[in-house]
Order: sequence, then structure tokens, then C-alpha cells
Amino acid sequence: MIAKTEEDFQGLKEIGKIVALIRDELVQRTIPGITTKELDDMAGAIFEKEGAVSAPKSEYNFPGFTCISVNEEVAHGIPGDRVIQEGDIVNIDVSGSKDGYFADTGLSFVVGQGEEVLTQICDVAKQAFEAGLKKANPGSKKSGIGKAVFLTAKQHGLTVIRNLTGHGVGRAIHEAPDHIYNYNDTSDDELLKDGMVIAFEPFISTHEEEVYQKNDGWTFATKNSFVAQIEHTIILTKKGPIITTL
Repeated sequence: MIAKTEEDFQGLKEIGKIVALIRDELVQRTIPGITTKELDDMAGAIFEKEGAVSAPKSEYNFPGFTCISVNEEVAHGIPGDRVIQEGDIVNIDVSGSKDGYFADTGLSFVVGQGEEVLTQICDVAKQAFEAGLKKANPGSKKSGIGKAVFLTAKQHGLTVIRNLTGHGVGRAIHEAPDHIYNYNDTSDDELLKDGMVIAFEPFISTHEEEVYQKNDGWTFATKNSFVAQIEHTIILTKKGPIITTL
């Protein structure tokens, strides 16, 4: 989507605020002993209260209001009876729509005290996001965002997941540009445009560079690696990027 009008900007900010509210509430409520289904039910109640709709449920018939991934799960984890444990790395991914506008956000974090490497990849994911954000300017090459993410990971002895990417968002949950890679792909040198709306989401990995899809048809996981993600919806402008999901 290219945001052009004040209505566009306000609509994007409104749904961005709602999904950020849900994300932050679920992060705060994620404590040892709670199930991912209990967390997801909280999200459903907030969606209803705010007059918004879960994007994965409404657009793809996903079996949950949110995607909640734990440990070896990286993305699109299905909420269920899995009990959160002390030291787990959890990813809360929330996307939704209201009045025809969409936003997408996610965050990985460690529950209580966990392994040092888990805290590290969460911290590096944030650093990679900040590095990529500096390259998210109208007129710049889209590949510069991925290059910044990859170099940040490499500086810390880590790598990125290559087969999960960011994407365009705004009037649909997934739209053009189809991919925003987390590595330098010079074949993808589209120029970023003023008003372009993107979901930017670095995935930082301890060593594996690809995920596989589990038999449930939804969940992406690794075989022997931990992964952390951070995701925000961003409107690119000549005055600097506007993050709608802070």
C-alpha cells in the first residue's frame, strides 16, 4: 500500500495501536504455567473490545487470534494447551484489521531467567531492526534493509532466517512488496517509495538459516537452532519512517 491521505495515515495508526496493545498485553501476561490458548483468548477479547479483527483468523482461517511460537517454533505457532515454562523463548505475533486497514507486529522474548544465548538473539534482533530502519527511506534500494540486518547478525556471530521475510501491508495483511529479505539480495533492488507501508521483521538465528513447516500445516520451526524476531508496521516517508505499532 502507498499511504497518501490523512485518512490512510490515521487508519494505519489506529490499527497499529490496537495490535501493539494486544502484543504488549500478551507479553506481560506470559508467565510460567499459562497456556498459549489462554493468552490467545485474551487477544480475542481485546480485538472484540477495540472493534478490530484478527487478520490470520479472518484472512486465512488460522486456528487462533494470534500466532504464539515457543522455543523451536519460529513463526505461526498455533495457540493450544502448551504450557509456558521458565526460560522459554516465546514469540507473540499479532496482526489485525479495522475499517479496511491492516497492521502486523511481533516480538520474541525470554520468560523469566533463560539461557544467555536466548537473551542475546533477542537483543540482536532489536539491533538489526534499528539498523534496517535506518535504510528504510524513500528512494533507497529495498535490498539495503536486508543487508543491514545480515551484517548486524554476522557481527555477533549469528545469522538470519532466509525463507521468512517481511512484506507489504496496509489494505491487506500481505501485499506488494512481496518480500523484504533479511540478507543482501541484489536481485531485489526495487526502490522504496514515499508512503509505502511495510512489515519489517528481522529473524535472527543462532546458526540455521532456514525453517521447515511442521505437519500441522502452519507452524514454522527449526531442527536445532533458536530464533528471535521483532516486527513492526512502518510507513515510509521523506521525513523519516513512522512506526505504527510502537
